Amino acid sequence: MSSRPSVYVALSADLIHPGHMNILKHAAELGDVTVGLLTDAAIASYKRLPHMTYEQRKVVVENLKGVTQVIPQETLDYVPNLSRLEPDFVVHGDDWRSGVQRDTRQRVIDALEGWGGRLVEIPYTEGISSTQLNASVREVGTTPSVRMARLRRLIENKPLVTLMEAHNGLTGLIVEHTSVQRDGRKFEFDGMWSSSLTDSTARGKPDIEAVDISSRLQNINDMFEVTTKPLVFDGDTGGKPEHFVFTVRSLERLGVSAVIIEDKEGLKRNSLFGTEVGQVQTSIEDMCTRLSIGKQAQITEDFMVIARIESLILEQGMDDAVERAEAYIDAGADAIMIHSRSKEPDEVFEFCRRAEGFSKQVPLVAVPTSYQQVSETELADRGIDVVIYANHLLRAAYPQMVKTAETILHHGRALEAEPLLSPISEALSIIPENR
Repeated sequence: MSSRPSVYVALSADLIHPGHMNILKHAAELGDVTVGLLTDAAIASYKRLPHMTYEQRKVVVENLKGVTQVIPQETLDYVPNLSRLEPDFVVHGDDWRSGVQRDTRQRVIDALEGWGGRLVEIPYTEGISSTQLNASVREVGTTPSVRMARLRRLIENKPLVTLMEAHNGLTGLIVEHTSVQRDGRKFEFDGMWSSSLTDSTARGKPDIEAVDISSRLQNINDMFEVTTKPLVFDGDTGGKPEHFVFTVRSLERLGVSAVIIEDKEGLKRNSLFGTEVGQVQTSIEDMCTRLSIGKQAQITEDFMVIARIESLILEQGMDDAVERAEAYIDAGADAIMIHSRSKEPDEVFEFCRRAEGFSKQVPLVAVPTSYQQVSETELADRGIDVVIYANHLLRAAYPQMVKTAETILHHGRALEAEPLLSPISEALSIIPENR
């Protein structure tokens, strides 16, 4: 047992910089340093998932000079670890005296008073910003393998993963960079959804698998050149089983995280038409064969094949949806997407309740296009792991573009349309290199 005082330092340590080293240097001068390394889940609760996994970050921190041991800090709250360790000192930068971390700081002070510990605050290292460093990393880009693995990491570490539809480089940039502050926290989309509906509509074609897979893959490649977030691919029915093998391998090579295929056959029609148009649900055996072929074709462990169930869309009943889900999971499905065109979320919630009894638990995916009044919190509370906003950016753009075109035609000039448009400078700044 060391006779030196004990010191606690909490770090996320995704990108180690001189500010971190300065804090650790001062901490080591006070005693034996325990680093409470924030887990992926703790970091994801308030900002983007870290670039490196917890295990990778732990290896880095364990080898930093002055660090005695590294333990996980499971939440943003220091108190659970402090109560267990009762350190003599907690060392932190002085940049948390205001803003969202102020309450956390006060909880640390209150906890330390319980055993006579002391908070030591180190002046902020000027010119160093983790936010700016992370932004620089995003500008450099990512690799296919890192991007692909990110979806599984997100599902494992966040109560709900949110995906927004993107159909070109511009919409990919919107998903990549849009964020808001809500209740003192930063919120942004976790990834992109490549929808066959929006891919075909953007090309002026019907949503009947009229856009070939090569065109869609080129579109994804265009988005991947300017983004770093993971993408889930709408695979429609998967096509012929022999062709699905090559689709899976092509998606993996690009760095796509998952493909979702639906249990229908014949000419593909959009699901939200329901029984108003001719749509045939395939047999359980046929869908299981497709899923099994897809899983056997993949090379990596990170890629996901997700089964989309159309039973509720086609009015086949809840029992049929549940039976299919269990069979698809047994066939290797990594997750289940339960689709509904009901105006209320009740049948999706009922499916979630029934899914709790499955012998094998996998993530559940929902697409609240028709039941849009439901909140993300409600979905997460009922057991949904991933929510997809499946066509919202395209649907938002279309009426605005039509209104602009009509305004110019009506007035014979562009002046009256100007209030509908973003300034040229703002439009240019969407592209980071133009700023």
